[in-house]
Amino acid sequence: MKSSTPNTASAATADLFQSPQTTRLDEAIERGRAALLAHQHHDGHWCFELESDCTITAEYILMMHYMDEIDDVLQEKMARYLRAIQATDTHGGWPQYIGGAIDLSCTVKAYYALKAAGDDPAAEHMRLAREAILALGGAAKTNVFTRILLALFEQVPWRATPYVPVEIMLLPRWFPFHIEKISYWARTTLVPLTVLCSLKAKAINPRKIDIRELFVTPPELERHYFIRGNLLNRSFLVLDKVGRMVDRFIPKKLRQRAVKKAEAWFLPRMNGEDGIGAIFPPMVNSYEAMALLGYPKDHPARQTCLRSIQKLVIHRSDGSAYCQPCVSPIWDTVWSALTLMHTSDDASTQAAVAKSVDWLTAKQELELKGDWAARAPDAAPGGWAFQYNNAYYPDIDDTAVVAALLHIQDRRRGESGRHRFNTDRAADWMIALQSKNGGFAAFDADNTHYNLNAIPFADHGALLDPPTEDVSGRVAACLGVLARPQDKESLRRCIDYLRSAQLDDGSWWGRWGSNYIYGTWSVLGGLALAGEDLRQPYIRKAIDWLRSKQHADGGWGETNDSYIEAALRGTNHNVSTPQSTAWAVLAQLAVGDVHSESVRRGIAFLMADQRANGLWFHPSHNAPGFPRVYYLKYHGYTAYFPLWALARYRQLLQPAAA
Repeated sequence: MKSSTPNTASAATADLFQSPQTTRLDEAIERGRAALLAHQHHDGHWCFELESDCTITAEYILMMHYMDEIDDVLQEKMARYLRAIQATDTHGGWPQYIGGAIDLSCTVKAYYALKAAGDDPAAEHMRLAREAILALGGAAKTNVFTRILLALFEQVPWRATPYVPVEIMLLPRWFPFHIEKISYWARTTLVPLTVLCSLKAKAINPRKIDIRELFVTPPELERHYFIRGNLLNRSFLVLDKVGRMVDRFIPKKLRQRAVKKAEAWFLPRMNGEDGIGAIFPPMVNSYEAMALLGYPKDHPARQTCLRSIQKLVIHRSDGSAYCQPCVSPIWDTVWSALTLMHTSDDASTQAAVAKSVDWLTAKQELELKGDWAARAPDAAPGGWAFQYNNAYYPDIDDTAVVAALLHIQDRRRGESGRHRFNTDRAADWMIALQSKNGGFAAFDADNTHYNLNAIPFADHGALLDPPTEDVSGRVAACLGVLARPQDKESLRRCIDYLRSAQLDDGSWWGRWGSNYIYGTWSVLGGLALAGEDLRQPYIRKAIDWLRSKQHADGGWGETNDSYIEAALRGTNHNVSTPQSTAWAVLAQLAVGDVHSESVRRGIAFLMADQRANGLWFHPSHNAPGFPRVYYLKYHGYTAYFPLWALARYRQLLQPAAA
């Protein structure tokens, strides 16, 4: 809906900003400030829940059955969570995100996990799920990762899965496929998985739970899985079949050598109790691979790996539990600190910010050269991870925001140069990983071997880590804040990339947040801090696009369906969300539109939407893990972004505002 709104909305907006309402703005900021401070840990950091779809929790239950390490109490808590999020009132299955269409793979995993947990297949919720699965073609039509899981549980033959031989570990770097050519999350997931697949691992499955009822035809009659696609897809499928035929002729010693190389690759990356890659899938694959390779249950590496998985579990007050895909302390802490920095100059708030800055500074990786060094061997480490510890895989996105925060904090406290060593190392490291097109990815440079997304294993289309608009916008913001003369050329190339990536309607796509509203805010904030002339037509076009998507209630919202259908970008069926509204308001504030009616109405929405406890809430998944495949709900997004929008708005209204 356009910015023009019904008279009732205009009247309410006008009334809101009378003098008494200024007090209401102050009160809203104070409530939000107190609530955010209450979530800070004693050592200075924040870490909100990070929730995904049903798959991670379902896989946790199935992991316990695979290993015959079943915790019945935890299993029932997780089953309670899975039952609660089933869409029994619509399609009967489980979606990738709240309100989304049924996802076959999610639903098969959730059904299998519930049956393993003891749910009666004749129960109504199980009947609904089963009928929905069969209506979509049955469990044989699930994605690659689900079929591999089913093969591990002997529910489908291995010929129903893609061929992923462990011998890929022996391929030279010049070969068309090499693990360094795929993203970090794919790399850490794939290496231990090749061990499981090549050695044809079998789940212990002590209760012998099967899901034959989910197949349209008997699973043992399932032939080779089928991929629809272009010539490249079909060519890789032929190679897949050839590889499967010659697999039996691979010399035993060659396979053993490949297994040893895979083991020697993932063991040094186990990352203590933070886990390999600090994300759930490679942790589970490594845990199961170690058992397959003969590591006893009491082996320190195996025990540590199990603890890394267990630490991801969230126990809720309603008696349910779920498993997070990872944790987000660096990300939550830097945005919380930036937000609080604008809310108040009182001693307690600034002390909280200072404490968080100290905590973040200690988390910078300055020693270990991770996998990124394959692209930038001469660069010194200097990044921050997304999680508590993930030394092999620092995150450029997090690094950009943390480095900017450290510089701003020094400037505000009159301690110019205190963190210069840290910010210089961070900027040098990021620039070393700038891709050839001028953009920045999350973890690597030029991770753009797009042909690999056509291999049978990559039916999810998320095998790579190419440069993206949102990460590049954040790097532009950081380099603009640091204002180092030596970064001018890198910054110019980054801005050129951003300009080339803008869509015809003025928006930018968002890779790590939902979606075009997030992407457009990320880029506009970066361009403003990078010193771009904000009067340029392409920037005004972006602002006009944002305003065209504002709802009648003054807010903004965007459905994750926009990743599937681009025509839906910036829309959410007129349902506004606090995080999308905050991003849209912050984007406009970044370019100086403080007094616009659009911003005022957005601020009015955020004030009206705030809860009595000072926080905001919306059940939606607000970020993709992998667009079109896997989505996340950052619980912190409704805690800090709306508060930051309110505080920044008040700050810019003040005559002396910077």
